[in-house]
Amino acid sequence: MWTDRRTFLKTAGAGFGALAANTILASEQPSHFTPRVDSVIFLFMYGGPSQVDTFDPKPALEKWAGKPIPAYREEDSFFTGQTKPTAMPSPWKFQRHGQSGLEISELYPCLARHADDLCVIRSLHADSNNHGPALNQMNSGFVLQGHPTMGSWITYGLGSTNRNLPGYVVLLDRNGAPVNGVLNWSNGFMPARYQGVPFRSSGTPIANLGLARGVSMDDQRSRLRLLKSFNREYAGRHPADSALNARIESYELAYRMQMHAPEVTDLSRESETTRSAYGLDRETSKYFGRNCLLARRLVERGVRFVQVYSGGNEGPSAWDAHKDLKGNHTRQCAQTDQPIAALLMDLKQRGLLDRTLVIWGGEFGRLPTHQGSDGRDHNPFGFTMWLAGGGVRRGMTFGATDEFGYRAEADKVHVHDLHATVLHLLGFDHERLTYRHNGRDFRLTDVAGRVVGEIL
Repeated sequence: MWTDRRTFLKTAGAGFGALAANTILASEQPSHFTPRVDSVIFLFMYGGPSQVDTFDPKPALEKWAGKPIPAYREEDSFFTGQTKPTAMPSPWKFQRHGQSGLEISELYPCLARHADDLCVIRSLHADSNNHGPALNQMNSGFVLQGHPTMGSWITYGLGSTNRNLPGYVVLLDRNGAPVNGVLNWSNGFMPARYQGVPFRSSGTPIANLGLARGVSMDDQRSRLRLLKSFNREYAGRHPADSALNARIESYELAYRMQMHAPEVTDLSRESETTRSAYGLDRETSKYFGRNCLLARRLVERGVRFVQVYSGGNEGPSAWDAHKDLKGNHTRQCAQTDQPIAALLMDLKQRGLLDRTLVIWGGEFGRLPTHQGSDGRDHNPFGFTMWLAGGGVRRGMTFGATDEFGYRAEADKVHVHDLHATVLHLLGFDHERLTYRHNGRDFRLTDVAGRVVGEIL
């Protein structure tokens, strides 16, 4: 008979058991105050969506069209020589929506119907205009690699409410992972169980999870029981091997997932109406729609952090509109508009939105000037993200960029501030949620960050 995890750890040898017990306590620490949400869904628009074409209209770009704007600095350009100082107006119109009158581009007609659910932050800023470091910072708080990502910090702080599923799941675009690959959902220097588990958008959702050909579930159970006895014996002889606990847990979780994950990822259990609402019957939106629907099913079952990527590892398949802005953003918004609107409606109808935080955004935005004739360069100096769900004010905008949408100017929100606010909504003081590594107490927000209380 299987012993439960706590019993095994208590009996596995004094040194190993004590070490593992300390790790468990660290992953199940009490919240610092009452949480407002239980789960997070991060809709990550990889490549950098343009704020002045989606949620931050700038009429001044029309007035200055084709003329050098005073806000431009050549040293801000990632592609020096290609990027110009001349204003490039948005090819899309903006309208006010909902009782709040929130201004949203015609690129997002379905999402616009949920304007009164959105809290739009127009004053984000970050520290790198290069995809790799910017992804690192948005995901982990640091531009350098090697640090735990936000999902790791959240599962480290809160643990999981479902022992049969990972607490941190990553849903990738059909065109692959963004640059940095696995580093975007890395556990960094934390134990391996806090790493994100990537699901695929087509085919078998979880790679290498299925049973080998000719192996029954009973056979698998016997194999894992034997492996567990080997691990227990090894742990008694090597109590200082802290990685062993993570390996044991990964085998046990994989076994439980073999039984439970197929049910979670089986979208045929959803009604035809629900699948159609997410756009699964449309070629343009079915892949991202599938992931949004799966995200709802995951948080419904207690998964803490789900990251849904729009944009693969190649520039043309991401939001990286260095050329043909109109074609790029038309395509990317068509893929994501209906699924995001359906996700918000579905969460609300099921009573989940009040306990779930939904985040939309990328690693940075885009400059309001020309790159070549019809593209926009990277812009970490001022860009837009929005939040929806439990704990945040709805139907509002916060912060502002300058008149051109170039640089955050009023009520600036750094990435550290965003992270501090997310942790606050989950019940944690970002300055007190720490992990000791190499003699230093690390945290998601490094040595900065403030909770953006104005949006709560």
